Amino acid sequence: MTKHIDILSLIPQQPPFVMVDRLLFSDDNTTRTGFTIPGDNVFSINGYFSEAGLMENIAQTAAAGSGNMARIENRPVANGYIGQVKNFEVHSLPKVGDSLTTEVKIEVQVFDAGIVSGTIWCNDAVVATCEMKIFINQ
Repeated sequence: MTKHIDILSLIPQQPPFVMVDRLLFSDDNTTRTGFTIPGDNVFSINGYFSEAGLMENIAQTAAAGSGNMARIENRPVANGYIGQVKNFEVHSLPKVGDSLTTEVKIEVQVFDAGIVSGTIWCNDAVVATCEMKIFINQ
């Protein structure tokens, strides 16, 4: 478990567009975040966290990993952009109040572009997976 770090210091997103609320683990290749879905979340629809919210949760987990490396290296947090989403599978939609654990692994990193795989769990069940191509704006 990672010591408590203010998640907002690691990602460029700000409320109300924040889809992660705690950094659980981060190293050179893997990042895990947690997120408890609030009822007033912009991606909560009829009591469920939407597909768009799940996708943004994976992207922000990748951003938290990048931001944590920037923090360690005493660099500013950079903005990133999703260039492509591939094989996005949603197995179920979590409910408002559920806690998510999301893991992103860097599969390929070339300069400021990378491909990551992401998995989201809720109550020990996989709820979504995908692969993203992400570009970092240094």
